[in-house]
Amino acid sequence: QVQLVESGGGLVQAGGSLRLSCAASGRTFSRYAMGWFRQAPGKEREFVATIVWGGGSTDYADSVKGRFTVSRDIAKNTMYLQMNSLKPEDTAVYYCAACQRTGYSIRRPSSYDYWGHGTQVTVSS
Repeated sequence: QVQLVESGGGLVQAGGSLRLSCAASGRTFSRYAMGWFRQAPGKEREFVATIVWGGGSTDYADSVKGRFTVSRDIAKNTMYLQMNSLKPEDTAVYYCAACQRTGYSIRRPSSYDYWGHGTQVTVSS
């Protein structure tokens, strides 16, 4: 069984920073990419950032480009999301996910096979 566990969420003032972590545990599994998604109340889950696990290439939603940085530590089996210059509109539950298959858009939640339970990020104005 594969488990993804997010941590690092919390309450921060606008302009502040947070660093989220996503630790993978359980049985060894191959993955093509891992991603961060977020869901605000009353809204659909949306793409935030993704990283190709082997090559390290990254992709970001326009709304976070230049403010957020996704990275991974292969030895620790952990993905990170450094969030700077946070805005109230970044408030959401943040989820990490792992995608095993290639050939699918890694911006789409439906392309991902495993999900964490989420961590709340609240940005006050």
